[in-house]
Amino acid sequence: MLLIPIIIVSLFLCKDNINLLPEYHKELGYIAAWTFVIASITDFLDGYIARNRKIVTVFGSFLDPVADKFLVISSIILLNDLHRLPVLISIILVLRELYITSLRLLALERGFKVPVGAFGKWKTAFQMIGIPMLMAYDKPWGIPMITMGNIFIYLASFFSLYSAFEYSFNLFKKLKLKRNQMLNS
Repeated sequence: MLLIPIIIVSLFLCKDNINLLPEYHKELGYIAAWTFVIASITDFLDGYIARNRKIVTVFGSFLDPVADKFLVISSIILLNDLHRLPVLISIILVLRELYITSLRLLALERGFKVPVGAFGKWKTAFQMIGIPMLMAYDKPWGIPMITMGNIFIYLASFFSLYSAFEYSFNLFKKLKLKRNQMLNS
């Protein structure tokens, strides 16, 4: 959570209409990108360690997904504002995050869990690779980070939609089964 403001300020200062530090836009993009990478890695390690050592807390279980959403959604919105991410892709990615959060709340309220599926994991992986590439928005040593970032983000969008349908289908199947069991009891 503490790294998110660094990303927001760095990308916000890259805006042309701000015209503050224009000679440092490239460096600011890299600051945002590396901060995003560090935030993503520490988030993964934190969750991994907590699960393996069985030190999962209610506060951590609440804060972790909130921090993830803040990190990803704020990054997507700023990349869209910088014209590095198309509006439709931004909408797909943001709405999917909000939809899945709502779906998980519905499932929890009905006594179900919505486990992360393979397509959701692929979505996250592609997103976590593509976003920092679009933040850096550069071609170091001839590496086409802009093109690669776009490819990863488009893949993340595809997996976002597919996994949202998959989660929905599986949850509604569980809900229907539970309703039928209640009716037959």
